Amino acid sequence: MKWGRSKDRLPLEQTIEVVVYSLESHMPIYYRTFPGNIPDSRSVETILTDLNHAGFPKVILVTDRGYESLANLERYILRKQPMIMSVKVHQRLVMEKILELGPFAGRPDGMRIDAGTRIYHKQYDMEYDVSGKGGATIKADRLKLNLYFDAVRRGEELTSLDIAIESQRAALQAIKDAGEPLDDDVTIKKNYNWFNIEYKASDRTLVSFTVNEKKVDNARRASGFFANMTLGVDMDAMQALDAYGLRDEQEKYFQQMKGQMGFDKQRCWSEEGKTGRLFVLFTALIISSYVRHIWKTTNLKDTFSSTHEMLDEMRSIRCIEHKGKAKFITPFVGSQLEICKAFGFDVPQGCAPTYMSKKKAEKKPGRPKKQHPIKLES
Repeated sequence: MKWGRSKDRLPLEQTIEVVVYSLESHMPIYYRTFPGNIPDSRSVETILTDLNHAGFPKVILVTDRGYESLANLERYILRKQPMIMSVKVHQRLVMEKILELGPFAGRPDGMRIDAGTRIYHKQYDMEYDVSGKGGATIKADRLKLNLYFDAVRRGEELTSLDIAIESQRAALQAIKDAGEPLDDDVTIKKNYNWFNIEYKASDRTLVSFTVNEKKVDNARRASGFFANMTLGVDMDAMQALDAYGLRDEQEKYFQQMKGQMGFDKQRCWSEEGKTGRLFVLFTALIISSYVRHIWKTTNLKDTFSSTHEMLDEMRSIRCIEHKGKAKFITPFVGSQLEICKAFGFDVPQGCAPTYMSKKKAEKKPGRPKKQHPIKLES
């Protein structure tokens, strides 16, 4: 973890659970556990090897900035691995393109706007050569950098930056006036990241502090911008952004595990127990994903606000069993019938609200045959 603790600040051993899922079928297809101290970027080689052995050699990977690294980019190029990867705007490659746009007031020149999203965009063709086995040179296949600018986002980020600088300045001035000792260097770097701080090494009392102008200028210059890279796919800038937006499904999966399946924290006492729990969780995630997919793609979404509400509608159904007697199921009523229809389930016999009479109908006489007229000869 970045600061040595989990988000819940619990002193527990941490692991990373990786789940790969399909954006077409919305089904999880692969999972693996990594140690909690391994960064996301170091897990790519293992994930790609597993997927290749499982029969998914050329899936298009959609990854966030946690998987961005020079080693991973070159690995994708050598493997000819199609991917869409979010990249940090403060890295040199992206900042060079931002600086090329020059100073601007409301919007940068040279970028086109998408009317639907109100986002400015520009795509750059990139060249990147990697040395393969035997000294062969491998050229990147359709490597592109997509740069985006959101004017509304820029205003919000600039306002947040000004507030952060003023808040940190006030806090540092209060510490200096009181003559209190500063915290450790890690805490200082975290809490006062926009300032250069000078203090006495003997008692850690604050001597002076100044705004880190270079860092602030870079932050102001990059505000409102975001970027991604594509490799081996034919997409323009907005198509790449739409495809990357599918990654939001990941957060929904995470919420499914924490909420719907009650798997917020794993209570495990052994490695075998944890392995078994993960298998049960993966199986439950498949079922939960299918339920969510049906809910989203049918009229059930108009009737129920969530899959939780839909499942709650079915919880009142009971299968009752008495000793020595045949089982029977309580009736299906109202929206329960719509849910069964959406999932393609047949309502159990005798549970439907419509009643079919069991009285044996009497056989009615058939219609008499039509008599043809008889013509008499004179």
